[in-house]
Amino acid sequence: MGSDSRSARIRVLVAEQAARRGAQVGVVDVCTAAVAALPVGGAGLSAMSRTAPSHPLCSTDDISARLEELQLTLGEGPCVEAFARGSAVLTPDLLTVELQDHWAVFADAALEAGARAVFALPLQMGAISPGVLDLYADVPTVLDTEELADALAFADLATLLLLDARIDATGAPTGAATDGPVPDRGFEDLGGYRAEIDQASGMLTAQLGIGIDEAFVLLRAHAYARGRRLADVAADVVARRLRFPPDAEPDQTEEAT
Repeated sequence: MGSDSRSARIRVLVAEQAARRGAQVGVVDVCTAAVAALPVGGAGLSAMSRTAPSHPLCSTDDISARLEELQLTLGEGPCVEAFARGSAVLTPDLLTVELQDHWAVFADAALEAGARAVFALPLQMGAISPGVLDLYADVPTVLDTEELADALAFADLATLLLLDARIDATGAPTGAATDGPVPDRGFEDLGGYRAEIDQASGMLTAQLGIGIDEAFVLLRAHAYARGRRLADVAADVVARRLRFPPDAEPDQTEEAT
């Protein structure tokens, strides 16, 4: 299956989940759709950063919620490793000796929670990685080539959604305090912001002498503090309508005149 047709099919599956909730599409719908489409029992997604505390955004059941909590608390597991490596970490069976030795604490805790296989897929856009999508199964499981390609497509869509909207605790888009509900943007529009967000982060990296992850966190913090969309903040930075003075807090930026 071609990448375009695969992406289109994944978008339809995710949109259907959002329609069932009666809400706009959010990363929670990516998790739910992935569970319905793949041979897994649950999914969870955590926002992660090298410069700010990581935290779970959504999960489809108690086991996936426990897995997210365990990995972020223990600092080990497929999710943590996928984020650090920037590539998928596929663990078809947590009972293998190698994994028992590699994740001595997490492996036993995950098995006790009810997981047997875990697949961690980093969310990535250029040099930016805002989180990880985790899938689990309660029996030994191997994703075949098509299933893995679908899983990666779900992760790619989750990346776009996570970067494009303010995210609340459920992983669904939330309205800004001053601007009203999040605009009803089509999936086609999401990709249009990728280069701009990446460019804005790169500009802050050069201007402030900080890392790309810290620059991205600064953009997100400003968007959250001002009740704005991340994509709109990035556009203002690229157009030089918005400046971040050195050592400024998110609410201490300067609007260009």
